[in-house]
Amino acid sequence: MMTDQLSTSEKLIEEWRGNMVECEYWGHVCVISDTGQVQYAVGDPHYRTYLRSSAKPIQAIPSFVHGVGDKFGWTGKEQAITTASHRSEAFHVDVLQSMLDKLGINESDLICHSTYPLNVAARDVLVKEGKPERRLYHNCSGKHLGMLGLCLDKGYPLQGYDQIDHPAQQEVLATLAMMAEYPQEDIGIAIDGCGLPVFALPLSHLAKAYLKMACPDVIEDSNTRAAVEKMTKLMNEHYEMVAGTNMICSALLRDDNLVAKGGAKGVYAIGLRHERMAIALKVMDGSEEKWPMIVASILEQIGYEGTDTIERLYQLCPKQFMNGNDTIVGENRPVFTLEASV
Repeated sequence: MMTDQLSTSEKLIEEWRGNMVECEYWGHVCVISDTGQVQYAVGDPHYRTYLRSSAKPIQAIPSFVHGVGDKFGWTGKEQAITTASHRSEAFHVDVLQSMLDKLGINESDLICHSTYPLNVAARDVLVKEGKPERRLYHNCSGKHLGMLGLCLDKGYPLQGYDQIDHPAQQEVLATLAMMAEYPQEDIGIAIDGCGLPVFALPLSHLAKAYLKMACPDVIEDSNTRAAVEKMTKLMNEHYEMVAGTNMICSALLRDDNLVAKGGAKGVYAIGLRHERMAIALKVMDGSEEKWPMIVASILEQIGYEGTDTIERLYQLCPKQFMNGNDTIVGENRPVFTLEASV
């Protein structure tokens, strides 16, 4: 099965050094229209993959439906970070600590493991000062606080909130099935790096979920529609909360026409409001380094007018790259073409 899946992927990026290709990045791209049909594709637009953290905004929807953030007095930044893969920069940690205090629970109630920040500068400061790892530093801690807030509001037990049969996770699962228009019983379930359930479904259905987040008018349930409108507005207003400094998610969310979130092992998804389209992609080697260039090329090929956004992406992954002596040593080249679906 794995051989068949790899054989359907297509080359997305070539990394040249001198006169040779040093690395290749292969994968799948799906672009859908507001009809939910595949409009453009590279490789297999229905490739089935674990969503990893690209599911975080969807996982946060139940807490927004129930007004958890407002009930606990969370600020807009605090509510936005429930959708995040934050880097535990100081401004993230301040927000997370405030959320924890307002919930009135212990940090040990979070089941994500203790770690140091993913942001290197933030990590180095803590190590230099001899400070210990914390669960709040985990990049998924905002998601966990959102779910714990949901449990407190609904009277669900805090213990076992990571189990798929827990009522909080059942709400998440039902929400994902609805947003992605995919049978709940067919969603693959495993365990994510942070300990919560992780879900698998085709890229085309991940794109459908992001289409709904960008264009919530297509969501039939009025409570979910209102929740998504509020959540995505906060993601754009507080884009720095959703990832961090020099990260692709924050770079894209600065553009209020986009709803975007990535996940581990190469998965990325974007909804476009004005164009009423959505994109989902998978880099097969699981890397994230070339995401900005892949997304920039997709946006250019569909004629996206947000040139400032495209330029920010190329700043994160330049066409030419240098060594430590500031000498240009190579070039990144997008080599894929979006194929119109017949």
